[in-house]
Amino acid sequence: MREYPPLGVSGLGGWLILIQIGLWFSVIMFLLQINQFTLTILNKEIWEVLTGQDSGYYHPLWAPVIIFEVVFNLLFLVFTVYAMIAFYRKKAILPRLMIIFYSLSFVVGVVDSLLLHQIPIARELEDGSSIWDIARSAIACAIWIPYFRKSERVQNTFVR
Repeated sequence: MREYPPLGVSGLGGWLILIQIGLWFSVIMFLLQINQFTLTILNKEIWEVLTGQDSGYYHPLWAPVIIFEVVFNLLFLVFTVYAMIAFYRKKAILPRLMIIFYSLSFVVGVVDSLLLHQIPIARELEDGSSIWDIARSAIACAIWIPYFRKSERVQNTFVR
């Protein structure tokens, strides 16, 4: 049986170029985050300053928040690489993966912000960037989730 190309627009062009840029940017940001934050915060001295009960910076939520962020960053890096592979192989699962990607980014951003605001020193150091990150993530969800659900290019491209 012969395969026919889809009618209408297809391929990794159009608005999907922005998705490609976003995925590559996400991988780079996760790697930087892991390198700068994770390796630094898991350093024995810094860990003890934040989680040691005799420290002036101690709060019982520091350890769970740090572990949550480390685990999330590592798992989401793997998920993002998997989504990129599905993207370039034009897998049919890609639209669902991207909806999960944007939704999870938003939900984890909110949860992380709420957890950090429970820690007085973290709340004092907050410069408003977490609110901006949540707003940016909400805007990305509002744009890209409907795009992956309704776009003709998406429906014609991710069919394997």
